[in-house]
Amino acid sequence: MAEELRLICASHEVVEAGKGVRFTIRRHQQDVPAFVIRYKGGVYAYLNECAHVPAELDWQPGEFFDNSKLYLICSIHGALYAPESGRCLGGRCQGKGLKPLRVREIAGLIYLDQQNNHG
Repeated sequence: MAEELRLICASHEVVEAGKGVRFTIRRHQQDVPAFVIRYKGGVYAYLNECAHVPAELDWQPGEFFDNSKLYLICSIHGALYAPESGRCLGGRCQGKGLKPLRVREIAGLIYLDQQNNHG
């Protein structure tokens, strides 16, 4: 089976612990918001939805990190998530975390692996 990679953005658009890039993914016959960030050199992508309540995380478009640049934060509830795993570290998540999406960085570009991200 051939890989189904969809271009999200150029690698330089996703800076270390900085602004993320928003995009959409098709799940359950709907386009839903998602984002990609860079943390400790790796790229990570998640559905843009708090684990507590279905609200988008970013407090401004693409702004997912808290002031310390160590955690992803929900703009509405203040829940904190580990950037490299999406695991909830504090807040009302009740053991739930962000829903990860598989991405790949190849030759200066970041791709969504659509084959492994179905709804």
